[in-house]
Amino acid sequence: PNMTTISDRANLYTVDQLEAVADDNRVADMKLAEFGRKELSIAEVEMPGLMSCREEFGPSKPLKGAKITGSLHMTIQTGVLIETLRELGAEVRWCSCNIFSTQDHAAAAIVAANTSKVFAWKGETLEEYWWCTYQALTWPDSEDGPNLLVDDGGDATLLIHEGVKAEKVYKETGKLPDPETSDDPEFKIVLKLLRNTIQKFPNKWTKIASQVVGVSEETTTGVHRLYQMAKAGNLLFPAINVNDSVTKSKFDNIYGCRHSLPDGIMRATDVMIAGKRVVVCGYGDVGKGCAQAMKAAGARVMITEIDPIC
Repeated sequence: PNMTTISDRANLYTVDQLEAVADDNRVADMKLAEFGRKELSIAEVEMPGLMSCREEFGPSKPLKGAKITGSLHMTIQTGVLIETLRELGAEVRWCSCNIFSTQDHAAAAIVAANTSKVFAWKGETLEEYWWCTYQALTWPDSEDGPNLLVDDGGDATLLIHEGVKAEKVYKETGKLPDPETSDDPEFKIVLKLLRNTIQKFPNKWTKIASQVVGVSEETTTGVHRLYQMAKAGNLLFPAINVNDSVTKSKFDNIYGCRHSLPDGIMRATDVMIAGKRVVVCGYGDVGKGCAQAMKAAGARVMITEIDPIC
């Protein structure tokens, strides 16, 4: 596959430079691919559901013709999902939903196998992040896009909706999005990106939105945003609430957070948790898992919560 590493990327990937790289990839270091493949093989053992899907549905290719954009942490586990989607017949383009969450060896392994187009690396700037999101949403035809979204946090969905809104204003008034109308530094970048795309492709986002069959959203934050849009009548395509599925809320939110929170704290700070005073804001499934982990590590845990019966 065509590929570009980003070791010399200074000023290379900004929202002022949106030429589609539809047949390329952007990852940190392709030398990490072999290590990534070993970890993918280990992860496959821990993900029997996806492996069963490959075995049962792989021959019939039920996702043939599907064009899937993923905006989801580019980790080893996500790599198993990507390769499953590909095995089932889908065409896939991927970016991460967080500037720090990409595992570079996972991204390299997926690119090396030519499974998906990947635009993700650990430590992206905000401009690079939105550049990657744009590339994941852009197929070889610059105004063509996905028909399915796998979203985490709702940023891919947000970009499409804001793009449609901006194109409508442009058609009615001739006004392009103005980054100076926002006080939020990140949304300034989004408006800048939309201004540049509308100048080149004034119907891009409207066309993409019309092709999207639906989006699956993984996070509580993203789901709340979707409910607000649906209530206001602004949701442009159907959405599936993955966050509230039992496998997400009971396994990932409780057990996943309980496992990863102390691991992340110790990797980042190497401090002893025992004896520390920990405040957990919110006592939903995530909060419960975090509180249990901190208590088990010997911390003094306090909870803040607005729901009296959660």
